[in-house]
Amino acid sequence: MATIIIADDSPVIQRLIGLTLRRAGHTVHTADDGQAALDQLREAPIDLLIADLWMPYINGIALVEELRADPAFHTLPVVMLTASGEAGDGAAAVAAGADAFLTKPARSSELLTIVDRLLERVPC
Repeated sequence: MATIIIADDSPVIQRLIGLTLRRAGHTVHTADDGQAALDQLREAPIDLLIADLWMPYINGIALVEELRADPAFHTLPVVMLTASGEAGDGAAAVAAGADAFLTKPARSSELLTIVDRLLERVPC
């Protein structure tokens, strides 16, 4: 299965999403902010990133923009999460380079479907 980073400043969200992904057989790492996620991405191979839109230090939009500008991470699948229901947030995430956008709390089945599609490189 895949190695996935969950970048979210909420330990509760990290645990909930992590549990769902681990039950599906994935290896999960967590980061409390965008900078910590970048540090982990540069240290070890990662197959997919799930990032919160609003995090301290480097928010999700800036994180994705930085990844898309780096040839090493240009094609890394990214799922953006937010607690906000604002339609503009999803558009901003996709414009920055996110492959998918989910509103928290995301249903486990919806999250796993998106993760599976992205890992198989099937558009969401």
